[in-house]
Amino acid sequence: MIDVLIFVVSTVFVLSIVVTIHELGHFWAARACGVAIDCFSLGFGPALASWRDKSGVEWRLAAIPLGGYVRFSGDENAASVPDQNDLAAMKRSIVAHEGEEAVHRYFHFKPIWQRAIIAAAGPMANFALAIVIFTILFATYGQITNPARVDRVIPGGAAEAAGFQAGDLIVRADSKRIGSFQDLQQYTTLRADVPIRFTVERGAQSVVLTATPRLVERVDKISGRVKVGALGLESRSRPTLVKPTIFEAVPAACDAVWDMLKTIAYYLGRLVRGQVPADQISGLIGIGHTAGAVAKAGAAGAPDLASQLLGGMVGLTVLIGSLSVSIGFMNLLPIPVLDGGHLLMYAYEAIAKRPLRADFQAAGFRAGLALILGFMLFAAWNDLNRYDVFKFIGGLFT
Repeated sequence: MIDVLIFVVSTVFVLSIVVTIHELGHFWAARACGVAIDCFSLGFGPALASWRDKSGVEWRLAAIPLGGYVRFSGDENAASVPDQNDLAAMKRSIVAHEGEEAVHRYFHFKPIWQRAIIAAAGPMANFALAIVIFTILFATYGQITNPARVDRVIPGGAAEAAGFQAGDLIVRADSKRIGSFQDLQQYTTLRADVPIRFTVERGAQSVVLTATPRLVERVDKISGRVKVGALGLESRSRPTLVKPTIFEAVPAACDAVWDMLKTIAYYLGRLVRGQVPADQISGLIGIGHTAGAVAKAGAAGAPDLASQLLGGMVGLTVLIGSLSVSIGFMNLLPIPVLDGGHLLMYAYEAIAKRPLRADFQAAGFRAGLALILGFMLFAAWNDLNRYDVFKFIGGLFT
């Protein structure tokens, strides 16, 4: 029961912050552009409590605490971009009830560039959140440094075939600088069956080796059963933390977020081309399991409850930063119902000088929604397999 409670609380905490910041990005951008806003909800479903601020926005605390949403005035069309006929009817209604001046306060009558900024503000808020989190963590706790020095080459592995030797110091993988053994692992994990050119310091010499990581399956306490690219190298040096100044931490945090974005884009590209197994896609269950495992790992070994809570919070904060980058990136994909889909529609409107027809928008919305729901179901199936839930249930009946 304690594990279930940690799972639920950690999941709600992580997702609520990431999604709420995303929606606040849309909200703040809309306010800056003078858009009329009806409601900002913390959570989904029936309202548990609500109040209105001086500008008339209803702030709502809803029953399902998994994120939130912002609703603009007149935002009734499913795709949030009415066609020309809908716009004309909406304008007549606004003028009749509120006067001509009120038209310019509605999202749908804002210039395209303002609507695009508002749509992009959600993902940008996610990236900004991640940068702030990593800046604070780097400046407070430090960055991991652990030179990628090889202590053992596993017999029969990809590294042995490439000519790696104990004592080698790996300083570069392709064009990426390798500052720690963790950097090396992160780079090779997603590159199974992809030749990588390594620059290695061997004594006084600089040696170039080409190795192709092999796809292996491992069981991880955080991620469950995962398939990753492995070289077959071991390092016994213990990681240390180097604390940068705040002026060094900001660019380091920006670099970390940029590296994450490049990694996600690279993985997605390989996934679309069928070069990596699709069963590694994770969803809400995987996020929840990871959140619970991270919270427990952060609290492990702490001498008292306060230290356990602090350790768990630090671990969850790191996860929030990483998940915020992922959600920001995914929302920029050009799929209807996502922010990237809205940006695509605004691009069409800018070129064609008119909005996309309402029936096309509705069809795109339904297709995009079906795609997202199908993806979520597929990810949930993967999570259930990854954490051996089906084996566990089957064992109850044998």
